[in-house]
Amino acid sequence: MANVEGKVVLITGAARGIGAGLAERLAAKGAKVALVGLEAEEQRKVAERIGPSAHSWEADVTDWTALERATAGVVERFGGIDIVIANAGIATTGFVRSVDPDAFEKVIEVDLLGVWRTFRVTLPHVIRSKGYLLAISSLAAIAHAPAMANYAAAKAGVEAFCNSLRAEVAHLGVKVGVAHPTWIRTDLVESADAHPVFGKLRSGMPGLLGRTYPLGVAIDLLEAGVLRRARTIHVPRWVGALKLVRALLPPIIELGARLRVPAADRAALEDIEARGAKASSVNGHGGRAATR
Repeated sequence: MANVEGKVVLITGAARGIGAGLAERLAAKGAKVALVGLEAEEQRKVAERIGPSAHSWEADVTDWTALERATAGVVERFGGIDIVIANAGIATTGFVRSVDPDAFEKVIEVDLLGVWRTFRVTLPHVIRSKGYLLAISSLAAIAHAPAMANYAAAKAGVEAFCNSLRAEVAHLGVKVGVAHPTWIRTDLVESADAHPVFGKLRSGMPGLLGRTYPLGVAIDLLEAGVLRRARTIHVPRWVGALKLVRALLPPIIELGARLRVPAADRAALEDIEARGAKASSVNGHGGRAATR
């Protein structure tokens, strides 16, 4: 286990959920935490709870200039960057043929390109400290469920990006990790579950694939992964076993979808007819901030 005492940890999407929880946990172990994201007021509250070892910077991970400004501010305040956790992410509720196109593309921009931009801007500092980069991917990178095409594509892209990057920076002393959480009780998941069509579709997934875990489960495993500079972090650990059979998953998912998707597809079209574009927009407070 590595020691984070005195280390500078930059976390994107740190206003709530996994980002805020990790910031609090790592700060309790002596880290200096830089909270970077769009929800400035909520991030400020998190920083105030943590105390003088934390500070908040408002920045959109899709905005190069804002990221560069925030990174410069972190380095000026704390003297460098040792660990970067690219956690910012959003999701939509919708099928490809009916989801709002702007919302669909925004997910890919935030969840995939946001990781690339965050790592590219902060990488010179992490190389200098021979530090650690961690991207939050998802179970969706392994199991590609209906109504999650953009999210699954972005998170699978994050995994592939990290695998390539790891090989590129190993000789520089930098370690790269990717985390695969399943459904965690966060604002993003709870807002998706509140959708009249897709909440039932998600929560009705069979067995462990449909189970939602408390936030603490994710924070415990992610904290342990950060401390050991892990190559992969599975939340919970059974997610890692799915990687061994991932080639078998698409036909299994398609088989199950035959029973449930036709009715959901009709219901989604009716919901959009009744409620308009907001019926297939992005989820949660973070999603609304990203598309504001």
